[in-house]
Amino acid sequence: MNSFTYTEAADTTAATAQLAGNLHAQFIAGGTNLLDLMKENVARPNALIDINKIIGLDQISTLPGGGLRLGALARNADTAYNELVEQQYPLLSKAILAGASAQLRNMASNGGNLLQRTRCYYFYDVNTPCNKREPGSGCSAIGGYNRIHAILGASESCIAVFPSDMCNALAALEAVVNITGPAGERAIPFADFHRLPGDEPQFDNTLQHGELITSIDLPETGFNQNYAYLKLRDRTSYAFALVAVATGLELKDGVIAEARIVCGGLAHKPWRKKEAEDFLKSKTPSRENFETAAEMILEGAVGFKNNEFKIELARRAIIRNCLSAANFNK
Repeated sequence: MNSFTYTEAADTTAATAQLAGNLHAQFIAGGTNLLDLMKENVARPNALIDINKIIGLDQISTLPGGGLRLGALARNADTAYNELVEQQYPLLSKAILAGASAQLRNMASNGGNLLQRTRCYYFYDVNTPCNKREPGSGCSAIGGYNRIHAILGASESCIAVFPSDMCNALAALEAVVNITGPAGERAIPFADFHRLPGDEPQFDNTLQHGELITSIDLPETGFNQNYAYLKLRDRTSYAFALVAVATGLELKDGVIAEARIVCGGLAHKPWRKKEAEDFLKSKTPSRENFETAAEMILEGAVGFKNNEFKIELARRAIIRNCLSAANFNK
């Protein structure tokens, strides 16, 4: 681990100014991912700016027009067990509790969850080429051991996947990410926050240097009657998803009025296919219709040597989770 300076920011203005003035500085909140990256010499910041003492960023509160605002510094565990989250957005609560371990959820912040990096073996191994870590060096995963890697949205530069469970639910809920920075404040629809690798896999999201996530807004309705979260992994504790599915359905008079299906573990960002959701509208929640939706979601999926099984696994997971959501009544 390289040496670095450490400072505490008193407010968002001071925090963003300090980061914007140093291209090699990073914010730290829970540190559950950043500290691992630093220990492995993947991240080498020369300065850490602690944002934990910024007042108000750890709050979870209702919005005037309905909905809920999740503070960026609220811990994952506090969010998952928040009474309003459990009642109005149980899909989010289930997704958070499927991730990491209890100890990590107690430390990890909501904002940090959005910013966590891939768990690709080669990204963490500084002795191997990785375009995400060192642009232009190559992608070791494409010709290497790629069991956990992407089958959708990948490129010749990178086949890494985004590991968050929480973000799959946020994508299904169509959350909004609130950001502040030197240029002012802006709000990013969740679908536009993370990005596919393309030829610049070193960029995980659309956040600009110097910007800070302050909160995440949830809509007024959260599929609190018909929802399901499924995470398939090699072991049932402290493991990242091979395939994850977040499903929210709104049923009226026996047909689907609204559908949201988001897959994790398949791509560089939470994977959502709106065409599949639109197909399900006004249809009965049947296995046949969910099978068609699954085929649409996985259209264009490409497996590599060790992860071809994920295509069929994902298809079955989507169907199973949609059926669970359709039959779930809280």
